[in-house]
Amino acid sequence: MAATNPRAPRRRVDARSSAERITAAGRTVLGRGEGSLEQIAAEAGVGIATLYRHFPNREAVVRAVLEDILETDLLPLVEGAADTPSARQALQDIATRLLDLITEERGLVAFAGNFADVAVEVLQRFSTSLQPLLTRAQEDGEVRSDLTGEDIPYVLVMAVAGLALPGTTPPLRARFTSLLFDSLRPAGATPLPPLLPGRDDLRTAVHNVART
Repeated sequence: MAATNPRAPRRRVDARSSAERITAAGRTVLGRGEGSLEQIAAEAGVGIATLYRHFPNREAVVRAVLEDILETDLLPLVEGAADTPSARQALQDIATRLLDLITEERGLVAFAGNFADVAVEVLQRFSTSLQPLLTRAQEDGEVRSDLTGEDIPYVLVMAVAGLALPGTTPPLRARFTSLLFDSLRPAGATPLPPLLPGRDDLRTAVHNVART
């Protein structure tokens, strides 16, 4: 029988605690504006070597912060929207809140050189929780039927690239988010052109826009 190490569970708890502190520190530091990994480590009360053990680069920190934003601030909205009268309005409210949260983390977009890539990756996982709302909105005739769950992360990242910018105000973001979601209504919609696998990579396109 293999010997057990009584310290292993404690190490796992300590590691999880350190990762959570670093993620919280990332939100705090990036909420102030531009920051560095060293500033995040200091805010978390850990050494830079400990930070690198959990998060080997800036993108890993941004991924953790985004996941924390989605889990802590947006998932409760999604869960609470199950019985709302308008599923489309619920989706719009969630998108508006996402833009507000990312804007509040003022240094988040600039901190990662490939923010669009990280955001699409995280939002692809999050979009599964939005699928029931999207399906209901389509069944109610509020959203065009050819929009898929796979489209949602890209729509949200395009909105983030254009609207989650320093200096934008909540009314401005709400105004253009409303325009964006009005374009998803089926009335007057023309069929969406098909994407060509291997050629129409929207993630690359959004990434290029974010770099300019």
